[in-house]
Amino acid sequence: MTLTSTIAGSLPKPAWLSTSEKLWAGWLHEGETLDQAKKDAMRLAVADQERAGLAIVSDGEQTRQHFVTTFIEGLDGVDAVDRATVTIRRRYEASVPRVVGEVSRPGGVFTEDARFLRSITDHPIKVQLPGPMTMADTLKDDHYGDMETLARVFAGILNAEARDLEEAGVDLIQFDEPAFNVFLDEVAAWGVEALETAVDGLETETAVHICYGYGVKANIDWKNTLGPEWRQYEATFPLLADSSIGQVSLEIAGSHVPLEVLDLLGDKSVQAGVIDVATDRVETADEVAALIEVVAGHIPPQRIYPSTNCGMVPLSRALAMAKMRALGEGTRLYTG
Repeated sequence: MTLTSTIAGSLPKPAWLSTSEKLWAGWLHEGETLDQAKKDAMRLAVADQERAGLAIVSDGEQTRQHFVTTFIEGLDGVDAVDRATVTIRRRYEASVPRVVGEVSRPGGVFTEDARFLRSITDHPIKVQLPGPMTMADTLKDDHYGDMETLARVFAGILNAEARDLEEAGVDLIQFDEPAFNVFLDEVAAWGVEALETAVDGLETETAVHICYGYGVKANIDWKNTLGPEWRQYEATFPLLADSSIGQVSLEIAGSHVPLEVLDLLGDKSVQAGVIDVATDRVETADEVAALIEVVAGHIPPQRIYPSTNCGMVPLSRALAMAKMRALGEGTRLYTG
């Protein structure tokens, strides 16, 4: 059986586009030169994924400084210049945009990028959007004063964006919700409901990505406080099993997630994170295939999409390429 492989999110940017191996890195060009540089970087990202043998490809988030704030900065009612420093995900500080008025979407934020992506590959394509709860956690709110209210506004905006992406030919729309592993009570109270608003009416396949964060020090330090078993998924998976989301993307490799939590997902497909992005060690194809086999003990193989744990923008391009190659080879090696 041939499984469908993909990456969870970002890829490192070329050194001629942005500072390498750094989150929120600034661009090295501007104007039309920057636009062309971004397109060239997208071409490279797609070529790298295809060469690694991945089935569903993305733009590697080459046009974004950050997977959340870039989308927020494309909205009206947001001040991206006079930024604020806040604590996000309850664990580290970041410079983020401020919401200063009623938030609205003046037009497609990533739509043109999606159209370009569709034009440069014959593979199925995916586009990642930040989830409404994670958006509300990755900014300074100087207007609404309530995380739930703001997240629900974002959910409607995301739905409009997703509908445009669907029209642009995107095959898989993924909503990134690392906040779902942090604000567990809020997930149950309104988080999944907001996510349902974001996917309302879509015919395109949808996914939610819930990880423990990029492989950066703040996240690694936090993981070290979580004990021998990470059971946050136990709170969210039953809720997602009853949702209209088609796929759940989660962290497995190198983690302390007990795999029996997969049994809580019902009939959902799983983007199984069989590549650990928090280590410089490159997995072997045999290791990847063996971990897929373990996942298949809980999820039928036809519903497994081998993937990475999270985005790889903090890594070097050579390391990310090697990990993608291991993902592609390990997926092909798995025989079901």
